[in-house]
Amino acid sequence: MGEITTEQNQRHCGHLRKVLERPGPFCHPDFEPSPDILDFISNNCKIIVIGAGGLGCELLKDLALMGFKHIHVIDMDTIELSNLNRQFLFRTKDIGKSKAEVAAKFINTRVAGCQVVPHFCKIQDYDETFYKQFHIVVCGLDSIVARRWMNGMLISMLNYEDGVLDQSSVIPMVDGGTEGFKGNLKVVLPGMSACIECTLDLYPPQVNYPLCTIANTPRLPEHCIEYVKVIQWPKENPFNASIDGDDPQHITWIYEKSTERANQFNITGLTYRLVQGVVKNIIPAVASTNAVIAAVCTTEVFKIATSCCVPMNNYMVFNDVDGIYTYTYEAEKKDNCLACSNIPQQLEIPDPYKMKLKDLIQVLCESASYQMKNPALTTSVNGKNRTLYMSGIKSIEEHTKENLNKSLVDLGLEDGAEIMVADVTSPNTVALILKYLNKDAPMDN
Repeated sequence: MGEITTEQNQRHCGHLRKVLERPGPFCHPDFEPSPDILDFISNNCKIIVIGAGGLGCELLKDLALMGFKHIHVIDMDTIELSNLNRQFLFRTKDIGKSKAEVAAKFINTRVAGCQVVPHFCKIQDYDETFYKQFHIVVCGLDSIVARRWMNGMLISMLNYEDGVLDQSSVIPMVDGGTEGFKGNLKVVLPGMSACIECTLDLYPPQVNYPLCTIANTPRLPEHCIEYVKVIQWPKENPFNASIDGDDPQHITWIYEKSTERANQFNITGLTYRLVQGVVKNIIPAVASTNAVIAAVCTTEVFKIATSCCVPMNNYMVFNDVDGIYTYTYEAEKKDNCLACSNIPQQLEIPDPYKMKLKDLIQVLCESASYQMKNPALTTSVNGKNRTLYMSGIKSIEEHTKENLNKSLVDLGLEDGAEIMVADVTSPNTVALILKYLNKDAPMDN
């Protein structure tokens, strides 16, 4: 990517003016051609790109070349050698540095007048005050958890007056995703169109191991590996460093500790290669797929920001495994969506006398409707909050661990009881109402 000079920028703006300063057959019905539109996207419109990986690098480049000058980028990762084949804003000298900071510097240097602001942190490190400053959110993530969290944040920022959505509180989200030669794109208008949770079943199944299982009742070799990765590594802090999936010493240490735990619980099938796969969680990436999806994302951002054309409605799939195939359709907004509906969510329980708390947590983690990561559950008894189970805080986990093997009835949870669930997939606590399908106590033999 060569340096884009001020003169080249001006020529490029001339092409944009042809779109923005005259009407056309594909214009949005409310579009009014004006030279002020280009001024808006160059000087006022603020975009945030979530993720500075393979898709994020393409997004930053495309947005900058489409005239957007005020861009923020947020990414918690550092650059690795394996990134360089597709994340073209990075060089060998950048290995170990922040992706967000290096990407921002690269774009600012190459595109005259562009002001990309980097944020080397997690998206969860900022609250709604930060996200409210942006006109559009663009996601280039490989994490469904992060997508869902961002989706929940934008929904929590919506304002309703007498039950009617205040559209000025809506911040559109354009979400792109790629895996190998396949890609997809969603245009989400929070509160108005299908959100990420509405279409959760469209994502490939996520390998998810509830923390209560890996800590207390491991059954699979993957449980042992996750235990060492999530619990034992932070506790023992070997090598005084974060886990590096490309460092043979790190993988060997995890392999040895995982083997010890597997032997303790008589679990077989643990191999060095399996450890590598679990630790790195590699998603195959192809540079050309990233380029296509980023281009479509940028086009949709441009449409939303300028109203020059009707935005895509609202989901597109792309596949070039065998030829080139695209398909666009409207994903429907779910009336009982966990995130964007205002309807109390019911969780059906077949038999509350047999279902234990750990089984309920497993449902929340493995069900396609919930796909939670590590839920913490609380309830209210006589107006007082009661923690049913929570991991991560040692004292609370030890106090509530015994509840895992108790049935819902033994825990005093009646039909219609409300439980509050907190999870990393959402910035907000979710309320679930238990609905017992079998309310009769089992007869004694």
